[in-house]
Amino acid sequence: MSADTTSASRPTTVLLVCGGAAGEHSVSCLTAAGVLGAMDHERYHVIPVGITTGGSWLRLSIEEVTAFRASGDELPSVDAIAQGHDEALLHRDGEDVLLATRQGSTLADPVRIDVAFALLHGPMGEDGTIQGLFELMRLRYVGCGVMASAVALDKDATHRMLLGAGLPMVPYTALSQADWTVSRRSSLDAIAALGLPVFVKPARGGSSVGISKVSVAEDLPAALDEAFTWGAKVIVEQGLENAREVECAVLQDPRQGLRTASVGEIVMEGTEFYDFTTKYLGNGKARMQVPADLTSDQAAEIDRLARRAFVALGCEGLARVDFFLTEKGRLLLNEVNTMPGFTEFSMYPYAWGQSGLAYADLIDLLIEQALQREAGPR
Repeated sequence: MSADTTSASRPTTVLLVCGGAAGEHSVSCLTAAGVLGAMDHERYHVIPVGITTGGSWLRLSIEEVTAFRASGDELPSVDAIAQGHDEALLHRDGEDVLLATRQGSTLADPVRIDVAFALLHGPMGEDGTIQGLFELMRLRYVGCGVMASAVALDKDATHRMLLGAGLPMVPYTALSQADWTVSRRSSLDAIAALGLPVFVKPARGGSSVGISKVSVAEDLPAALDEAFTWGAKVIVEQGLENAREVECAVLQDPRQGLRTASVGEIVMEGTEFYDFTTKYLGNGKARMQVPADLTSDQAAEIDRLARRAFVALGCEGLARVDFFLTEKGRLLLNEVNTMPGFTEFSMYPYAWGQSGLAYADLIDLLIEQALQREAGPR
């Protein structure tokens, strides 16, 4: 079986992957709609693939993906439009990586893929798994590699690695589900050392899914039980009262090297923390401010620490590095997001836009950087 090929001047064929099995499935769909809508379709031949929550890969149309929208409390999903779609299969044929569809016992409509852009958030996508698949296929892809993706998605591993690199982190403790099941008392004692309030989070997740703020000890068991529904490891972080949330978008520019956008701030207006609803449904309880209201020294320190975190984790392409700025002016690193959201409510593209780099140009640079890297293991 051979794929359609064109001359050297043909558009770059981009495999755009969205959906997935994680709790952030709908967020991924929203991100894909935003990215696809901004791409130059004369420069790129985009092949959208949606992964259902059950793990099936389906060939989608551009129109279907750009139509993904949040409507009230209703969020989009690949599952909702899955009926009637052929299964998509990625495979290698000689020097080419092909995407084909399964039609009965045959593979049809093979397309040669130049580069993959996986817009997957959370486990089974942002955690090094799909990155490993692309490397096994020797397919170039946008973003961080296996190790950086895996470490950054695990908040416990991120803390350990960045603390080892000398970066200031939020005080925390990690608990396994086995710890919690066997000895609730010792687990609660470990948390008590942090004081209250605390934030209880699934260790391997993003988009504020499964996160609870706990201000009274009696609420801890329920918060931990909820977090454990999202995975077998949980972290509990010290709550920082009245701390500001500031974020730094980092880009590995193929022409200029490592760059950072103006620092952004999530300004809370009527909500205690930046939860899922506020992030993705635009409920008006938070707004993005870029540049953040900071002193020049504070902005420079955030820039410096964000670059250090990017390098320490071995990130590539892009990452958003999130910090807390305490009332006393202390900066503490919160997390590193290797596939930040690209929705209209998302800080990463907004910060770059406010820094003079348009959405479409940002996407161009990310794809260009991916194409310059060697295919296969990094």
